[in-house]
Amino acid sequence: MFDPVLGLTAGLIAALAEPLGSTAAAIVVFTVLVRLLLLPLSVMQARGERARTRLAPQVERLRKRHGRDPERLRKELAALYAKEGTSPLAGCLPSLAQAPFLMVAYQVFASSAIAGHANALLTHGLLGVPLGQQFAGTVAGFGLLGGPTLVFAGLFLLLLAVAWVTSRRIRRTMSPDVRPAALRRVMPLLPYGTVLVAAVLPLAAGVYLLVSTAWTAGERAVLYRPVPAAG
Repeated sequence: MFDPVLGLTAGLIAALAEPLGSTAAAIVVFTVLVRLLLLPLSVMQARGERARTRLAPQVERLRKRHGRDPERLRKELAALYAKEGTSPLAGCLPSLAQAPFLMVAYQVFASSAIAGHANALLTHGLLGVPLGQQFAGTVAGFGLLGGPTLVFAGLFLLLLAVAWVTSRRIRRTMSPDVRPAALRRVMPLLPYGTVLVAAVLPLAAGVYLLVSTAWTAGERAVLYRPVPAAG
């Protein structure tokens, strides 16, 4: 079902690679262009989440007051959100709208074949390493200290740095109301999953993950910074 879209996307990246002289650079530029295209949705998501955070104390009071009357609670919550010009889904819908775009971009770099043909993007290289190469195969062919393996090592270090920044932000901004306690311990570890994913996918997908997660970290630092209190 996605093959025509994947083919069109791959063609666009190939077209970008010609003037840039590098498919890896085209992946970076394409990823940035996609994230710029989705920026309005990210802004909407940030506003929605900020509104939910602002209204959380009032929502909690309503839940305590009308917890035994679900219908009354639903009406009171609807009135509260309507008064504030927002909704409980204000932060979720933009995120869902972004998902198909990001999924297509990811699939282009992770798929060995598109529309029944070999993915030509993966035949190009980065610092001498084919973009279709995986970490395990690189280690098997060149050893742990081989040049191609060090390219992957550099990628993993950059992904670790981005994951560390993201994890710190999660710890700093996580609500104390998050339950269960196990979830509070797990959430800051989730960003490191990108390193594990990059270790089993083609190098092209790792480059995409690096650019996309770095963009997300920078975007959240800007869009989710605390708003100074009035007065």
